[in-house]
Amino acid sequence: MSLDASVAKEKSAVQSVSDQTVDNNSTQDVQLTAAGGAGLKLPLKPRHLQMIAIGGVIGTGLFLGTAGDLKNGGPGGLLMGYCIMASLLYAVMVALGEMVSQFPIPGGQFALAGRFVSPELGFAMGWLYWYNYIVVLPAELICSNAMWVGLMLMVVWAVNWGGTRVFGEMEFWFCTIKVITIVGLIIVGVVITAGGGPNHQAIGFRFWNETGCFVQYSDIPGAKGRFLSFFSVMISAAFAFIGTEITAIAAAETANPRRTVPGAIKSVWIRLVLFYLCSAFIIGLLVSRTDPSLDLASTAAKSPFVIAIQNAGISVLPSIINAALLTSAWSAGCADLYVSSRTLYGLYTRGAAPRFLGKLRKDGLPWACVLVCSAFSLLSFMAAASNGAGTAFGYFANMTAICGMISWACICWTSIRWHQAIKVQGIERNTFAYQAPLQPYLSYYGLFVCLLVIVFGGFTSFIHTFKTSSFITTYFPIPLFAILFLGYKFYHKTGLVPLASIDSVTGCSIDMPEEEFKTHTHTAHVTTEDSTRLLDSMIDQLSPFSYFPVLILLSYSASHLGRGRCCFLDTLPPHEQRANSSSSPSTGHQIKDVVNSLIISKNHSRQE
Repeated sequence: MSLDASVAKEKSAVQSVSDQTVDNNSTQDVQLTAAGGAGLKLPLKPRHLQMIAIGGVIGTGLFLGTAGDLKNGGPGGLLMGYCIMASLLYAVMVALGEMVSQFPIPGGQFALAGRFVSPELGFAMGWLYWYNYIVVLPAELICSNAMWVGLMLMVVWAVNWGGTRVFGEMEFWFCTIKVITIVGLIIVGVVITAGGGPNHQAIGFRFWNETGCFVQYSDIPGAKGRFLSFFSVMISAAFAFIGTEITAIAAAETANPRRTVPGAIKSVWIRLVLFYLCSAFIIGLLVSRTDPSLDLASTAAKSPFVIAIQNAGISVLPSIINAALLTSAWSAGCADLYVSSRTLYGLYTRGAAPRFLGKLRKDGLPWACVLVCSAFSLLSFMAAASNGAGTAFGYFANMTAICGMISWACICWTSIRWHQAIKVQGIERNTFAYQAPLQPYLSYYGLFVCLLVIVFGGFTSFIHTFKTSSFITTYFPIPLFAILFLGYKFYHKTGLVPLASIDSVTGCSIDMPEEEFKTHTHTAHVTTEDSTRLLDSMIDQLSPFSYFPVLILLSYSASHLGRGRCCFLDTLPPHEQRANSSSSPSTGHQIKDVVNSLIISKNHSRQE
């Protein structure tokens, strides 16, 4: 039997298996290319992703938002609120990291939501996520002076228009400055607390004893008032933690994501404990909740750290810290514009955004998306034009917190559905690049806490008198999400993707060390023509992760012989729509038999 006849026979067998599939959400599949997905390049290195993951979360929320948290919650409420939110973030990040390490595709979490849950969820989540980041950007750049707003916007625009490589390098150094700053502030805070400042006054736990660990929120007596003070900190702390999931968006432009993304995710506890919990604890020791400088009603220019240093009698350091905090705002703003533009481009790749947004520069920059998102950053001048930058900051923070909680809830739901799907399809988790601990239980915990914050996040609007502005800014994201979700559902008549039909293969990343590739190819003499034919026959089929060594072997053989280094999905046409399987779980085993028989046929043909 000739090799061509063997391949044709087995390709026919593969086609007979694929005929059992139905097109449930073909218009929502992400189109991939050999460049890493939908035309994006891969300029980000492991050091970029690691520093972005560590420093991406540090911004205005930590340096400025903690002032209001300390005033409303007291030192104990501040620390407890940040502890709960840190545990929530860990649950969300490990769930997201497990999925993105396996599927580093454009659009990140919302693309996966459309695949693992339903197309309408991916659509609504994607647009809400984009809305979230065009709102976060003005919140990060809020100042009381329009000149400073304009200066920071120019830096943010320049970094993002420079391309992903420039963004990665600048963000690396910006985040390095932020990390050094926060570590230095924690050390200075410990020294001041111990009496090492110019006034030589030891503070210790004096403010904890004078004002109490918890306060009565808005003079509401009893345990109810103390609980509300703690809960108010949780809501505002959500704004401070929003942004860590930038790792998922950057994964689509990162080389070797199966190795780099897990490393970035595993560092999450380091930044949580060191940067946020330690900072919250030190701030509670350094500044009294009754300090008038904590009032943000008229200005947004002071951090609790700066207040503590000024109270200690240190004259020069506050100016240095303010300069470092300025770079922190720049860094956060650059990251926000990057995420919003890549989110918009991810929506385009799924057919959920206008076509003109798909325009790319030669270096892979989605310039049309960057231009649109840059226009929305002009909202930063709204605070400069008003009398109270602190008030504007509060409005932006409320909207962002609820948007972030909705996105995190969707991430947890997506993770739950994915784990249910791989169980139904018989896929083993030990084949994953990163196995998140305590799953899917952490995802259930994250979903519960997110829903709690979403529902009760605007309770302050009902205290004493109804506050219309606070109510609208807090709860506006909920009807927006519902309109997007239901509108898409009824227009396209879509629904939940059946567990057995969930695509657990397309976009899966494969990268191995060079030595492992050489070991595989040393014993396999597969020609470029053979590899191409097999890849063409198998590319559109579902197959369990246990077949990856065969596909890795073949794809490397092709790249080694002149096709260029690529993964086994490189032959997928950019605009081809692939149908999801609706057959029984035994479909994967049928495809496995086809692969095995094809390899046997190849070997037999060579022997003849």
